[in-house]
Amino acid sequence: MRIFAKSDIGKAREMNQDCFYISKPEDEIKLCIVADGMGGYKGGEIASKLAVETSKNYIINNFESIQHDREGILNLVKSAIEYANLVVYEKSKEIPELENMGTTIDICLIIMNKVYIGHVGDSRVYRNRKGFFRRLTTDHSYVQKLVSDGTITKEEAYNHPKKNMLIKALGCSSLVEPDVMVKGFIKDDILLMCTDGLTNMLKDEEIVEIINQNPEEACSRLILAANEKGGYDNITAVIIL
Repeated sequence: MRIFAKSDIGKAREMNQDCFYISKPEDEIKLCIVADGMGGYKGGEIASKLAVETSKNYIINNFESIQHDREGILNLVKSAIEYANLVVYEKSKEIPELENMGTTIDICLIIMNKVYIGHVGDSRVYRNRKGFFRRLTTDHSYVQKLVSDGTITKEEAYNHPKKNMLIKALGCSSLVEPDVMVKGFIKDDILLMCTDGLTNMLKDEEIVEIINQNPEEACSRLILAANEKGGYDNITAVIIL
C-alpha cells in the first residue's frame, strides 16, 4: 500500500484550516484521516487538528482490544468520531473565541481488502475501480438534501449559493451520529479523500481524469487544478493505492 497526501491554503484564505493524518509505511495500522475546520479566527484550525489527533489516538490505542470483525471495527471508527466530537465540543465551550467552531471528518481504516469509513460533513471519500469513479460518502449538507429529495439536480447543486451550508458537523453539539460503512478495497483500486476545497472547484470527471493520468502525482496536480480554477478554499487530497 502507498499513500500520498498534500494540503494547500488555496488562493483566497489567510490560513489553512484543513488537517490530515496518514500512517507511515512501517505502521501496522493503516489509517488516514482528513478534516476541514470552520469557525472564527483559528477556531477551524484548532477544531480540525483536535479532531484528527483525537480520533487517530483513539483508534490506535483501542485497536488491539476490539473484536476484529466487521461490527467491531465499524464500532471502533464510530466511537473514535464520537469521542473526537466531544473533545472538540468541550474545547469550544472552554474558550469564548472558539465558540461555534467545528469540523468535517473522514476516516479510512484499511484492513486486508476492506476500507472502514467514518464520515461527518462534506469532505469526501471516493473509490476509483477499473475506471469507475464513485463517491462512497454522502455530504451532510443542505444542498445534498435538496438533491436527495429530488428538489434540484446534481448540476444545479454544483453552482448552488448555499452549497457550503452543513446540516451536520463534528464539534457543534455534544452528540453526533457519524455515517460508518465498509467497502471493498482490492488490487488496483484507488481511494481519494478530499476536502470541499477540491470538489467545489473540480467536477468528478475532472478529478478522475487527473488521477488516471498519474495516481502518484495526483495530489499535487489536483491542488494545482483547483487553484487554477480560483482556489477559493483550502484544498486537501489524500490518495491511497
